[in-house]
Amino acid sequence: MGRTTTPLSDKFCQTVKPTGKTAGDKHFDGAGLYLLVKPAGKYWRIDYTLHSKRNTYAVGTYPEVGLAQAREKRAQVRALVAAGKDPILAKRHQKQEAKQAAATTYEVVAREFHKTKAVGWSDGHATKWLRMNELYLFPVIGSQPMAMIRPKQVLDALRKIEAKGILSTAHDVQQMAGQVFRFAVQSGYIDFNPIPDLKGALTPHVPTHFAAILEPKKAGELLRAIDGYSGSPATCAALKLSSLFFQRPGNIRAMEWAWIDLESAMLTVPASEMKADKEKKANSRPHRIPLATQAIEILTEVKRLTGHGKYVFPSVRSFARPMSDGTINAALRRMDFGSDDHVAHGFRAMARTMMAEQLHGIPADVVGAQLAHGKSGPLGATYDRAEYMGQRRQIMQTWADYLDKLRNGADVIQLPTRAA
Repeated sequence: MGRTTTPLSDKFCQTVKPTGKTAGDKHFDGAGLYLLVKPAGKYWRIDYTLHSKRNTYAVGTYPEVGLAQAREKRAQVRALVAAGKDPILAKRHQKQEAKQAAATTYEVVAREFHKTKAVGWSDGHATKWLRMNELYLFPVIGSQPMAMIRPKQVLDALRKIEAKGILSTAHDVQQMAGQVFRFAVQSGYIDFNPIPDLKGALTPHVPTHFAAILEPKKAGELLRAIDGYSGSPATCAALKLSSLFFQRPGNIRAMEWAWIDLESAMLTVPASEMKADKEKKANSRPHRIPLATQAIEILTEVKRLTGHGKYVFPSVRSFARPMSDGTINAALRRMDFGSDDHVAHGFRAMARTMMAEQLHGIPADVVGAQLAHGKSGPLGATYDRAEYMGQRRQIMQTWADYLDKLRNGADVIQLPTRAA
């Protein structure tokens, strides 16, 4: 067969056979497009001339690429040539971009971001960040190229979290996704960050404070309930020390005997165990907590039970681990103090509020130091390193004595409730 003089048809493309020529047979459709027929198959080709140089563009094979598709590609090639662009180079760039897109899925970039940032995060935050992505984002958009993800797809993932009623988690995950997309833009993987377009799309989350008892009379009831707690003696001791130390629950449950010096009446929490990122931990001093006589008595008693192990309050299942983070709250519920009444973290708010309202004359900076609050201002912690240890010893004993009075039902001055 020779060169065709009329445009090709679907039937012709389907039925045409090779004649046996080594180079194959060319059947032209016009404007450079032709079907090259060989014994091995049928191939679409487009001849074009750019900058006085003749080139051939490979479109694909027939019937995988039909006649209509081949003509569409011809139009695209002619448009590129008219614009002075080489279609073959453009095709190579598209393949490179597609390859890069396949290699930069959300999960791949998220894990790269996590690896980059986790060195400066606390271990707890790094673990939580990755776990939240594994639970909520990777199953939905993890396998998709970053460049292909649109706001609606991210929103669909967030809506699933929202439907479970955990609004704070939905907002946290949205923020995490924003970090990944911003990192992808900075790294040159994508040009568009879809997360800002989701602003206001989720149901607003109104944060609530940890439930805490703030009135002296009710605090006395709580303390008496703790004294009458019928559960584990170690848990009862942890409850009592929570009210005396008013530290974060994690520091109470993970407390180690190596941190405690009963002779000098001092608990020293290593900087690595405090709530802060790794940089701050590396540049911080240990947090020292003076022990009131009541605290020493409790710890001396507990030492008879757990002093042979690492942790002051070990897990009931293994002395190699500290007690569960839910133990204190579970004990409070057993005493009929629910999550709306008082929780483990509420001991900090109880102490801070009642010290200010009931025990006058205690400087706020001293209480802040005992709570391990950071110094205010960008250079506060750099230049103000005062620990107020002498004053803190005094207020810790004053607070312990005050709790004894409340526990015994002594008359206390109830100040007027502040206006809401």
